[in-house]
Amino acid sequence: MKFNIVNEIKLSYSRKGNCEKLITSSVDAVDIFREHFDAEEMDYRESFFALYLNQANKVLGIKKISECGISSTLVDVRIVMQAGLLCNASGIIVAHNHPSGNLKPSSCDIKMTVQIKEASKIMSMSLLDHVILTSDAHYSFADDGMI
Repeated sequence: MKFNIVNEIKLSYSRKGNCEKLITSSVDAVDIFREHFDAEEMDYRESFFALYLNQANKVLGIKKISECGISSTLVDVRIVMQAGLLCNASGIIVAHNHPSGNLKPSSCDIKMTVQIKEASKIMSMSLLDHVILTSDAHYSFADDGMI
């Protein structure tokens, strides 16, 4: 019996279709995020998504990072970075919703933003924005000078 066999790691990235939307503002990103968030659960539970961009700020893809409870969602920075590396992203925009309707970033939101920003730097990517969504409004860290 051979015990020296090593597991093979297989990673994949698929760019189905040819959608290359250009992001020029937080509103452009919010429009894309709103298409992917479940509108019926926007006021029910938190979800966290990452949008990956090339050097020309064209969208490479979007990934749901997590979906959890009413007042929080667990975000593993490694998962955010993994997808960015896999699709050769230069920029990242992240977003999550606040079911409470409160757009003010929590201390956890700010801490997570700093962690993703630092990890992005190490990987030669840029965190361009972190957007908080409610069912009828949004808050942009970049527009508010927080990034």
